[in-house]
Amino acid sequence: MKLMVGFGLSVVLSICVTAIAILSVQNATLVTLQFLVFQSIQLPLGVLLAFCMGGGMLIMAAVQTIVTLKIGKRVREQVR
Repeated sequence: MKLMVGFGLSVVLSICVTAIAILSVQNATLVTLQFLVFQSIQLPLGVLLAFCMGGGMLIMAAVQTIVTLKIGKRVREQVR
């Protein structure tokens, strides 16, 4: 079972990496991010999308870990 989960995750990750590569090649237009008075350097749109996707994945992994730990703590408290 663990083998299938690992394989599934590998397939999903490889599809995401392939999609990012295709987007990076097709979207070579330089863009600049602006937030209030702050402005970033010019980056290709595909690279910016890759950074955003990676950041979103890291944030969701952190949220999932926190929720899982809280649920585990509740279960341990109920067993006592």
